[in-house]
Amino acid sequence: MTYTVAQLAEELGAELIGDGTAQVRGLGTLKSAAPDQLAFLANPRYRPQLAATRAAAVLCTAEAQADCPVPALVVKDPYLAFARLSGHFDPTPVAAPGVHPRAVIAPDAVLSDNVSIGPNVVIEAGVRIGAGAVIMANCVVGAGCELAEQVTLFPNVTIYHGVSIGPRTIIHAGSVIGADGFGYAFGEGRWNRVAQVGAVRIGADVEIGANVTVDRGAIDDTVIGNGVILDDQVHLGHNVTVGDHTALAGKVGVSGSTRIGSYCMIGGAAGLAGHLEIGDKVMILGMTLVSKSISEPGTYGSSLTVDRQARWQRNAARFRHLDDLFRRVRKLEQNRD
Repeated sequence: MTYTVAQLAEELGAELIGDGTAQVRGLGTLKSAAPDQLAFLANPRYRPQLAATRAAAVLCTAEAQADCPVPALVVKDPYLAFARLSGHFDPTPVAAPGVHPRAVIAPDAVLSDNVSIGPNVVIEAGVRIGAGAVIMANCVVGAGCELAEQVTLFPNVTIYHGVSIGPRTIIHAGSVIGADGFGYAFGEGRWNRVAQVGAVRIGADVEIGANVTVDRGAIDDTVIGNGVILDDQVHLGHNVTVGDHTALAGKVGVSGSTRIGSYCMIGGAAGLAGHLEIGDKVMILGMTLVSKSISEPGTYGSSLTVDRQARWQRNAARFRHLDDLFRRVRKLEQNRD
């Protein structure tokens, strides 16, 4: 699709500074954008690239516009504006409605209008799929699942039995939704499996990355709220609850029965122990280990940032003496008193 700069400004309600007749056919960075591409400036560290950009136009703030050599679309939040326009230039192929002849569909499955079912898809008994849903090659949708309208499953997604997925949710390749949770009881010299009788409920407008695993509930359901985003390789244990519009970055692991509030952000490779309560609007930095509940909004972190090896080794050695040092200081204070 091609748009004029003026058309894009009108759609955003942006202030257009400069000529609005240039044609925009794609997206680019300030450094690489061609004369028919739209760029944006959100991070101040890239401002030196603004003066030399060749983009058709740049999304920027009013303060940065003075340095912009091409037409500017002035907005309060350039990155948000860029996100809203990016869908116009998305190159992802649009799936044609229809059922591929190599798909295997149970006789009692219900497919609504304009669904797209790819090759080697398996849809089991009692499944209901809403209008406009897209299920790509090699996906499996287990018995009794409900997929609302415009759900998209990329290739090789596996949805176990009894899972419900809300409208416009997207699940990327290789993800597994509804596998058994890690439930075992040890006794008589061995591990005894606990049947996982819950399911998984996923809300509307959720996006789940590639190779994500979401376990079904042991008794109650595992629940993902509306507008949640899960990056690649996230794992949610059984009976985890994730509140609306929360974001989990890559390789986050959440142990069973932990409840995460709404509007939280959890950085990559963070680990959350089980049976915790994380309140709303909590930000957890990457690589953080969370071993106790967090009730107050705010930013929390526990990992050490990178340092030169020699200094890191010295500090690590000193850390092992921290308890002894503490006891010595306390003893000195007591003797002084």
